[in-house]
Amino acid sequence: LYPMKFLLALLILFPIALPPAPLPLKSKPKNIILLIGDGMGLSQISGGYYFNSKKLHITRFPVTGLMTTHSQSHLITDSAAGATAFSCGCKTYNGAIGLDAHKKPCQTILEQAEQKGMATGLVASCSITHATPGSFVAHVPSRSENEAIAAWFLETEVDLIIGGGLKFFNERKTDTRNLYEELRLKGYAVSNYTEKVLPTYAPAPDQPFAWFSAREEPESVLKGRTYLPLAAQLAPTFLKQRSDKGFFLMLEGSQIDWACHANEGDRAIAEVIDFDQAIGHILDFAAADGETLVILTADHETGGMALEQGNGPDSLDIGFTTTGHTAALVPVFAFGPGSENFNGMMDNTDIYHKMKALIAD
Repeated sequence: LYPMKFLLALLILFPIALPPAPLPLKSKPKNIILLIGDGMGLSQISGGYYFNSKKLHITRFPVTGLMTTHSQSHLITDSAAGATAFSCGCKTYNGAIGLDAHKKPCQTILEQAEQKGMATGLVASCSITHATPGSFVAHVPSRSENEAIAAWFLETEVDLIIGGGLKFFNERKTDTRNLYEELRLKGYAVSNYTEKVLPTYAPAPDQPFAWFSAREEPESVLKGRTYLPLAAQLAPTFLKQRSDKGFFLMLEGSQIDWACHANEGDRAIAEVIDFDQAIGHILDFAAADGETLVILTADHETGGMALEQGNGPDSLDIGFTTTGHTAALVPVFAFGPGSENFNGMMDNTDIYHKMKALIAD
């Protein structure tokens, strides 16, 4: 009895806050661009800011929030479950690609955009079959099934594909298909990493476009990778020309995560700054266009990055607490029509539900 009285007294003094009601849609965008910094928590952003002379395009976002990242199976998510939360709006087990917790396919925001006649695109600085981009087009039980994920690209009408992983399309072990050739026969303008750099010109908008940046995984930005900011310039203009009903684009700064897994602070900062250059091009497009919502977030934080005092008063040392992911909250930023819906606290599944509401008729 006494414990119950004590609990009731606590509830009177400190009532449990109910979830806030959904914000009214004050404005709706025609286009949505979702930017994902894989493994990019507040420390990674802070490091990029201080090591880049206190300048980041991220500071241009007028709306900010915080997001929880846990999956259905773990308090610490992986990129597959994290990206599926964004793409489908459901919690799922670590490793799942476009499946719910019961291993049933869930329709993605990219697939829904295609059904509405919107143009769609995926850009990543990793293999295009990796966990994050794969979760927007594929429905497979495990993120390790790269060839199965690649086959799903032939089941969609995605208009723009830029990323690595060509071998999962044309050097397949699980079957004899040449998906690179199938993309060409399907009408795509296809290109590959032998060109070394992404063409700075936009491909003709009458053809879907696929450019493979590497046979397997692209190099880090410290080893000469340059295409992510170029893709950020090319993709929105190309997609806008592809459909008068708008477009959905997901662009990922993939290798922030890899650098933090390796506890390589300088490399992590370089990847954040490279991603931020891409963000700058996206924000320039959105500001000029006036009909584009830009959302920037992360699937999780990686490495438990810590920024510590260096040798001098204006110097920092970068430390890490783990080589894995963490459960830290990650930031959410938004710009453009509909951005007012992305402030405050939210869950990673809310990103999907807010985007879906904004593109709904």
